[in-house]
This record gives sequence, structure tokens and C-alpha cells, in this order.
Amino acid sequence: MTRSHTGSQASSQSSPTQLEGTATLTDPVRFPASASAPVRTKRAFVLLLMTLLLPGSAQLVAGDRKLGRLALRVTFTVWAVALLLLAVALLNRSLMLALFTHPVASLVLIVLLLALAAGWALLFVNTFRIIRPALLAPGMRPIVAVALVFSLLIGSGSLSYLAYVLNVGRNAIGSIFSNGPALEPVDGRYNFLMMGGDAGDGRTGRRPDSLSVISVDAETGESAIISVPRNLQNAQFSAGSPMRQIYPEGYNCGNECLINAINTEVSNKYTNLYPGVADPGAQATMEAVSGSLGITIQAYVVVDMDGFSKLIDAMGGIRIKAGGWVPISGGMLPGSDSRHVKPDGWIPAGEQKLNGFQAQWYSRSRENVDDFARISRQQCVQQAMLKQLDPATLLSKFEAIASAGTKVVESNISSAQLGSFVDLAIKSKSQPVSRLTIGPPDFDAGFSTVPDFNVIHERVHKLLQAKSGPKAGAVQEDYLTGVGQSAPGSGPQAGGAPAGAPAQATAETPTDDFTPVTTRPDGQPITAAYLNSLYDIQDYATLELLLANNGQCRPL
Repeated sequence: MTRSHTGSQASSQSSPTQLEGTATLTDPVRFPASASAPVRTKRAFVLLLMTLLLPGSAQLVAGDRKLGRLALRVTFTVWAVALLLLAVALLNRSLMLALFTHPVASLVLIVLLLALAAGWALLFVNTFRIIRPALLAPGMRPIVAVALVFSLLIGSGSLSYLAYVLNVGRNAIGSIFSNGPALEPVDGRYNFLMMGGDAGDGRTGRRPDSLSVISVDAETGESAIISVPRNLQNAQFSAGSPMRQIYPEGYNCGNECLINAINTEVSNKYTNLYPGVADPGAQATMEAVSGSLGITIQAYVVVDMDGFSKLIDAMGGIRIKAGGWVPISGGMLPGSDSRHVKPDGWIPAGEQKLNGFQAQWYSRSRENVDDFARISRQQCVQQAMLKQLDPATLLSKFEAIASAGTKVVESNISSAQLGSFVDLAIKSKSQPVSRLTIGPPDFDAGFSTVPDFNVIHERVHKLLQAKSGPKAGAVQEDYLTGVGQSAPGSGPQAGGAPAGAPAQATAETPTDDFTPVTTRPDGQPITAAYLNSLYDIQDYATLELLLANNGQCRPL
């Protein structure tokens, strides 16, 4: 009896090592075979969630611990870098933007993102092996597989898509911008020439029908737009311009020598004067605008108007308040070089959302009005694009915008400096923009034919001095008489200065304060059918009266 009792007692006791081994084998996390079906299902979803939220943690608790530790180190490193980038974005946004737009830095980011995406995908595959789908209830296997694919798309797929978007942006930047040296501000400002034109069939170089200088304070981002009419004569080339060898007294070869003809002439005849320059015509035009305004313009941006509508459509359209009806022009009347047949359509007065086709015609049309009404509309469209291209629009439509941009825009701005200019553009969005036109409403309509460049230089200098001075942003009567805030119709064509003189408005009328012209003098509403009827009877006097204010515009 004693002997038997002793043996029984010995057999009922186990060593600590044996107990640990038994507990390990019954651990449902590492050894799910011993667990119940509900526990296995719960374990599967928990492991997937761990891999999604903390990559490597599932391997650490249920699989290859060495792989788990390595993955966790990478995860924590990525989190630390992300926090560092967030801090940089808060403290130095320009540096952050430069990182993402610099061609080399963005390539490194793309490679790293793809490597992380691939590594994360492998962790999900490894997690699926750890789950051991064969142990799951038959009905749960497809559900877990779908959850795996969904988690994979959220995690690894997001990184892959971000790498793709960065690559699209990198390619667009490389196509649009140059690899030249960084630009330095002049007198505390960056001056960019915006040219809009149409290359046209059989034409060498674009003929810019729209010329605007955007001048931005390098510190504050406060900006001014100076519009130069396409028919400006005797344009002065800046000091050091190769074209001064051909036209030392200015571009004065007759009535055909308008400033917008310089691009084509240089592209056809004088490219040898600009060795190594990607677009000699655009460079020469920039030098002519710079010399004519008396400022240093550091860079240009050329917008192909035939592709302009694609960029507007990619943005989802632009919103404006239009002062008057604008015709979508038809063909020319037989035997006439200024009158058109009945328009193909109309853009009504009032608050409008323009698609690409409408925005293109809104910027181009000059039927029954002069070039200066069109210039005002062009300025408005430029401001609307800058104002409404917010981060949400850019992110949601980035691929379409980037793709359209490569077909529409070219520039000699250095891609390495793009980040700092984007930062300036962001600052500018929240600030008022002053405007000056070398024509009505700021100068007489005939001023561009016989321009006084000393007067132009003085007005431009005062405009920019006011924008950069201690009271920048405020309209100061002593600096800005007749400049920037005048509405079309308040200048010389409405009874202002005599021919050839700068317009001197007695009061500033902000472009925001106008009432769209939607009724006829008798109070009846203006309609497309009524305007078309005026074309049918060729009543151009009434048309010009009703459309006179269609240069009034503001972005919404």
C-alpha cells in the first residue's frame, strides 16, 4: 500500500519545465490548434489589426520574433520621421515643400515609400500564414481573406498610391520647370511674367495674347498684377538683352512691331542670339516687358491657351462674378476684319461657375469691347485659379491637374526652388491683390500706341513701393491714384484723361463693388436670344452699350 501510494504521488507531480511546456502548447496565440473555433477567429482578426496598426507586432507575439523586432524598429523609425516632418511643416513650411518638390529628394521619397509598401505587404502575407486559415471554420476563411485584402489596400496600398502621386508630380515638375539656378529677389520681390497664347499651326513660337507680371513680396507674399496690352508699341528691351543689338531704340519697326510679335520674330530669326536658352522667344519677350516696366523680371510662365481649358476642367471649374455678358465668338463677317457673325454662345452676367471651354472664351473674347476689358477678365481668371486651387482640390484632383499642366504650361523657373514659390503662393491667397493695367482704366486707351515709358516706370515703382511699404495692403491715394483697384469703366473711356495721358481717377472703386448688368435700359432682362437678335440686325451700337461692363469681374 505504501509503495503504491508513493508511486501514485510521484506520478501526479510534474517538474516546472514540463508545466511550462504544457502551458506553451496550449497558448492560443502561438498555438491555435488547441483553441476553440471562436478563439481562432478572434485571433485571426486581432493579428490582422495588429499588422495594420503596428506592423511587426503580430510576428512578435505569434510568429517569427526576429522578423517582428526588425519590422517594429522600422515602424518606430517611420513614425519618428513622420513626426519630424510634421514639425518641419509647422515650423518651416517652405523647407517641407522644397523636400517634396525637389527632383532628387522626391525620388528618394518615392523609393522609400515603395520599399515600405513592399515590406508591409510581405508582413500581411506572413500574418496570413501565422493565422493558419486551415484551422478556421470553413465559413470564416473567405471573410478573413477579404479582411486581409482590405487591410493590405489600406496599409500597403496607401503608401503605393502616395508614391505614385509623388511620381506624377515629380514628372510634371520635370516637364514644366527647368533645372536652372535658383532665383534671387530683386528689391525684395519676385517678378514673374505670365504669357498666354496659341502656338498655332505652322507658327514657330507662341504669340502671347496675354501678358501679365505677377510681382510678389519675397517675405509677406503680398502681390500685384501688372497687365501689359498685347499691342504695346516701341517696347524697350532691358539692359543686357541681346535684342538691343537689333533694336537699340526699342521695338520700333512700325505698326507691326507690337510687343506680342517679339516671341514669334525671335523664334523665327534670332535664336542664335540666345544660345543654350530653351525658349528664346519667351526669354526675349520677358526682357521686353522687363525693360518697358522698368523692373527686373526673373522668370516666365507660358500658358498654351488651346490647352488652358484642360487645366480648368481638371480643377473642376472656376467661380467668378461677371459684370456683363461675354460672347463666345463665332467667325468673322465676310469682308470685315473686326466684326463677327452671331456668337456660338454666351456667358451670362452674375455669379457663374465656368468650365474649361467657358473660361477660355471668357479670357479670350473681345467682341464689341476693347482689349482692356479682356485684360481685366484675364486678371480675374488668373486670380480665381490661384484662389480656388486649394489643398483639398489639389489633393483630390492632383493627377488630372498635373497631367493637364504638362500639356499647358512651361517655365524657366528652377524646379529646385518651386517649394519656396508654392509657399509664397499660399501666403498670397489670403491677401488682397493690387492691379495696374498699361491701358484703361489706369491709362488712356491710346497710351499703348505712343507710350511714355518714364511714366510707366514711375507708376509701376509707386505701385510696388506701396505694396512693400509699411502700409502694404492698404490703398494709399498718394501712391495709387488710378492704380489697381479701379473698376473697368471708371477710367478714361468713361470721361477720364485726354488721349495719351495716365488716367487720374478721383476715387477708388474696388472691383468687388459692382452690380452685374443683367437688364436693358428699359428694364427688360438681357437674354441670349435678345443679344443674338441684335447681331441679326447688326445693331452694334446697342451691343457695345450692353456689353461695355463685361470687363468687370471678381473671383468668388
